[in-house]
Amino acid sequence: MKAFLILEDGNVFTGESIGAQKEVISEIVFNTGMTGYLEVLTDPSYAGQSVVMTYPLIGNYGVCYEDMESDRPWADAFIVRELSRIPSNFRNQESIQSFLERNGIPGISGIDTRALVKILRNKGTMNGMVTTDADYKLEEVLAKVREYKVTKVIAKTTRKEIKVVPAVGETKYKVAMMDYGLKNNIVGCLAKRGCEVTIYPGFTEAEEVLKSNPDGIMLSNGPGDPKECGEIIAQVKKLFDSKVPIFAICLGHQLLALANGGDTEKMKYGHRGANHPVKDLKSGRVYISTQNHGYMVKAESIRPDLAEVSFINVNDKTVEGLHYLGKNVFSVQFHPEAWAGPLDSEFLFDEFINMMEVQR
Repeated sequence: MKAFLILEDGNVFTGESIGAQKEVISEIVFNTGMTGYLEVLTDPSYAGQSVVMTYPLIGNYGVCYEDMESDRPWADAFIVRELSRIPSNFRNQESIQSFLERNGIPGISGIDTRALVKILRNKGTMNGMVTTDADYKLEEVLAKVREYKVTKVIAKTTRKEIKVVPAVGETKYKVAMMDYGLKNNIVGCLAKRGCEVTIYPGFTEAEEVLKSNPDGIMLSNGPGDPKECGEIIAQVKKLFDSKVPIFAICLGHQLLALANGGDTEKMKYGHRGANHPVKDLKSGRVYISTQNHGYMVKAESIRPDLAEVSFINVNDKTVEGLHYLGKNVFSVQFHPEAWAGPLDSEFLFDEFINMMEVQR
């Protein structure tokens, strides 16, 4: 069946329908990873977005449920050049086509993703519609597409009740995890380091978290515009004002900056992929990182007496990390847990462990 991707600038791409046959309007973003499509689909940070994979062949190793970053996919739609119909992998449990159909995720294959990504890079991220309706009326579609906004996605992705994940082996530390759209492997990286992780819904009040006397607090990744999260930002400030060590990743990094008077802004097309170089300004070393964000912290908005920039993106010099002065608090924009992606920066979890040990 034919499928159509209609961008808000009027560009239309025609391909074949994959996955569920339904119409969806969302923000169109691209990911440059060569692998990790299942982790991308199940990353809650993609809620409200349709993902274009720049690598031309997707699905060749199938689906392994163990690799999922949450219990369901969150991307609104999936857009690829070619979808492999015959996965080959000893871990394979399902084809990507079947996975998309079973989870109600529509998509489109057979389009020129290179041309599509060039449009998004030149004009910036934009909204679009994926549809199988060949009789669409362009002007009517464009009116609806241009009205779309990604809103209230943390409320959609955060867990609704507290969950405790035990440490692997002996419990050495207790970590409170604020779930704004959490990736599973962040919890895994802590658990294997001897942390019992208590996962709290993203809107939990700081007082409830602090009364459990955690050794450390983590602010997770998540979807959407950080400035929309006024209620959460107020609680993050209370957590920051406590003496508990804090490590924040991605959206958590942005929320922490906003809670302390910093500012964020939407990027032209964001950073999404498993091959983004970041530079540690203290050591001068460059790490390859996994990233997924469309907003960034503005460097000039950070008070020099409050925090210092610890990492920058090698490609565009944007802020990739902050170290808060006189506090056991630091944050990064990239994903040190990777999954999928390089494990170059997983040592940051060890730094968090060291902070908790020193605080004791």
